[in-house]
Amino acid sequence: MNGRPLLLIDVDGPLNPWAAKPSKRPEGYLTHRMRPTGWKHPRQKPLRVWLNPEHGPQLLALPFDLVWATTWTHEANEWISPPLGLPDLPVITWPDDERTAPSPYWKPEPAVFWKTRTIVEYAAGRPFAWIDDDLTDLDRAYVARHHDGPALLYHVHPRLGLLPDDFEALAAWAKSLTTKDDEPETGTSHKH
Repeated sequence: MNGRPLLLIDVDGPLNPWAAKPSKRPEGYLTHRMRPTGWKHPRQKPLRVWLNPEHGPQLLALPFDLVWATTWTHEANEWISPPLGLPDLPVITWPDDERTAPSPYWKPEPAVFWKTRTIVEYAAGRPFAWIDDDLTDLDRAYVARHHDGPALLYHVHPRLGLLPDDFEALAAWAKSLTTKDDEPETGTSHKH
């Protein structure tokens, strides 16, 4: 393998468990009030984001090159990286026409997630793990057909966010890429 694999990181779901009960912040998370693009009107309540400060060091300890794969785009470096202690990370930018497509959870018919094609293009054959709360089997099938390297599409439940077992699974998958006797799994998923 040439270099470390990529870890493509979505914010809302994996790092910000947005679907947790609003009255009960998940254990280990701190509440942050943010005003990213779209939340700047003075009469609009700031966006509530829950972040676990342990996630930054845990992500940095993984054997991956970290990349933001989030609709926060470059604002992830401004709003999300500092509370987690992360450096500025490379950012996948989304074509404007793709960002308007709805999540697979709100589509009347199942479809490939709008991020998937751009993710595959960005990886350009390089091994990658992608953590997101919007992944389905359709995305795994798309990646298996269009990506020429190992890939792990790792579903994180948006009510729970990343858990210790998730970090262990990501590290084990990355390690499997360098183990000559083991073939890494491609297109696998984890569901909480």
